[in-house]
Amino acid sequence: MSNDSNISGQQPQELKPEDWAGEMGLKWLASLSLFEEMIAPIGEALLARAAYRDGESVIDLGCGGGATTLAIGEAVAPSGKVMGLDISPDLIAAARERADRSDAGNVEFTCADAATVQLPDAPYDRLFSRFGSMFFEEPVSAFKNLHALVRPGGRIDLAVWGPPRDNLWMMEMMGVVRNHVDIPPAVPRAPGPFAFEDLEYLGEILGGSGFTNVDVAAYEALQPVGGIGATPEKAVEFAFASMAVGRALSDKGDAVITAASKELADVLRGTIYPARA
Repeated sequence: MSNDSNISGQQPQELKPEDWAGEMGLKWLASLSLFEEMIAPIGEALLARAAYRDGESVIDLGCGGGATTLAIGEAVAPSGKVMGLDISPDLIAAARERADRSDAGNVEFTCADAATVQLPDAPYDRLFSRFGSMFFEEPVSAFKNLHALVRPGGRIDLAVWGPPRDNLWMMEMMGVVRNHVDIPPAVPRAPGPFAFEDLEYLGEILGGSGFTNVDVAAYEALQPVGGIGATPEKAVEFAFASMAVGRALSDKGDAVITAASKELADVLRGTIYPARA
């Protein structure tokens, strides 16, 4: 699909950094079940790779609504513990309610910026993050702080997005949006979902923060955008309401949004794109 049909005479529509403490946290919460269905397979693969054991203490960075925190809590029970950490007060409140309903006695949650947070029970044995580590403005400083929260020799397990070109579901969405609004190219290594697409850069960040023996494993699976079994129309509705591609169109008027929605639904119809992490 060509991106040459951007509307002429417009200033590029900059995609602003995600405000996870505010707007983006609320959007994630509003579509929590759909977001979790979308990335659950990746979280399950990361949990399997982490192979937690009874008695371990774990930080779940960017825990969102708490699904992975509760899963880790089960894996390290009965004598282990988990601290779910997120910058969104709305998501932390939802995670606490979820933990209360599940009677998880070894799970706690803290609303704080992981770049500077100090946890009274530190150091922990392990750190886990399913797509919660790519948004730091100063990543080396942030990971140095995280390094101090994990005991010497402790392990971290992170899931980060691979390059956009390897995630065709995202490429197709951005291609459609660029047919209707001019968006400048992404800044390499800038905070955002694809900040660590360059594994050499990720290695530099981790190495510069005190982490060693970095081991990367590629993961590829089908990506249920909009939730399991979503129609193309529902997938588009979810994406435009909850993701950055929708923010780029939000002030362009109903006619543009309708046209872009139909175009993307047509692209997605009958296709399933893999996710690369």
